[in-house]
Amino acid sequence: FLLSGGSNRKNEIRFERFYPVVEKLKRDFPHLRIAIHTALTDEAAAKRMEAAGVDTAMMDVIGAEETIRDVYHLDRPVEDFEATLAALCTTRMQVTPHIVIGLHYGRLLGEERALEMVARYKTHALVLVVIMPFYSKPGTFVTPETADVGRIFLAARERLDDREINLGCARPAGLHKRVTDAYAVMAGLDGIAFPAEGAAPVARAIGRPYHQQHSCCSIKLGADGQRAAVATCAA
Repeated sequence: FLLSGGSNRKNEIRFERFYPVVEKLKRDFPHLRIAIHTALTDEAAAKRMEAAGVDTAMMDVIGAEETIRDVYHLDRPVEDFEATLAALCTTRMQVTPHIVIGLHYGRLLGEERALEMVARYKTHALVLVVIMPFYSKPGTFVTPETADVGRIFLAARERLDDREINLGCARPAGLHKRVTDAYAVMAGLDGIAFPAEGAAPVARAIGRPYHQQHSCCSIKLGADGQRAAVATCAA
């Protein structure tokens, strides 16, 4: 299961009172997989997550000061997000950072820097998602162009050829999703959560084998120790 929560004004989450429950769950159900949205944290807190039995740590990596300030409304530098990633990577948890493509109101800003940050650390994998502006006030967000999304997919694959890259479940629906998922297959991403109709035929057309796996795309990663060419997964 996923342990998440609302953060404070510093984008920090106080999980301490939940750790005894996590520890008991891991004792009673040792095969239960537990993931956590860490928000911003430090090494001591990351070690506490690990000690409680958390298996997978997830965080958003943001590469633009403007996005942190104008979208997240935080007074925190980009370096704090990289420091969190570094802290998590000192543990034995599977660290699966997320990059939200188009997070700056639908504009591409900071994604390349975020990829550079992730590339500097031995994360277990990377999950890419695309901003979904449908629930915002009209005129606030724009939907990123699929071609721009595809270019980020390709840049991620080229920079992080040593680890899994999955397309997560958050992305615009409809035709945008069909095109996005086709780009994910063609760019060489390793998994697609809730793939659109047409993703499998694209994989077959270019000779990429695929299989279906029923799990969260962040938790399923590396389950069999091998990278599948295209692993479709459902949460």
